Amino acid sequence: MIERDTTHSEGNLQIPSATLKGNQAYELLRREIISCRIMPGSRFTEAELMDRFELGKATCRIALQRLIQAGLVSSMPRHGYRVTPVTVKDVDEVFALRIALEPLAARGAAGRVNRLHLERLETACRVRIPTDVGNQIDFFLEANRSFHMAIAEAAGNKRLYTTLSGLLDEMTRLVALGFGVQRVRPNIENDHNLLIEHLSSGDADAAEIVARRHVETFREMVMEKVIMSLRDSAALVPLGAEFVGAEL
Repeated sequence: MIERDTTHSEGNLQIPSATLKGNQAYELLRREIISCRIMPGSRFTEAELMDRFELGKATCRIALQRLIQAGLVSSMPRHGYRVTPVTVKDVDEVFALRIALEPLAARGAAGRVNRLHLERLETACRVRIPTDVGNQIDFFLEANRSFHMAIAEAAGNKRLYTTLSGLLDEMTRLVALGFGVQRVRPNIENDHNLLIEHLSSGDADAAEIVARRHVETFREMVMEKVIMSLRDSAALVPLGAEFVGAEL
């Protein structure tokens, strides 16, 4: 496949076509990895990736370099590439930080949230679209992320917002692995609605308590499902001809 090195203009900046296509390919592959459509631990070659996603060589290499920089893929000299495995330690670390930061965000957001906006996002978390469980989980994860990020934004701490954004991206992969492989949809009960009540009334203490309990409860659910997925299937999904398991 031959790619022409044309350029595209964004404002006054000229972006080479290969770079633009590489960035687009990165976003595509990142979504595939985060959603576990490409499973943790999967091994593949550059040629297999090009064939599966109809990518040119330059495009593919730009995307792979960005995936490596993001920590989602590692290079294996003379053996291709490997999607970073998921471990139980990953679950522990992500949720340890969420437990520390989300109550802080809830406290800072108390009395400062847009209640109607949060209620719309909470409703979206519960929508069951008429499709397979995998797509339902994708829809839930996007809605749930938007709900928690709206609270972080209302807290007004930019560094807290940026840190939580990265953590929720990592959590998306953990939830997709745990619940997606098990073919069940997460059940968040009524914590979101209770959190909305306390945030809207300005009760920072109560909002902080609910936020902590919510993350702790969800951590136990995710940990259980991730362990089941790793043990049941060893996360064995091929991208090319090779198979490899995620790690406990």
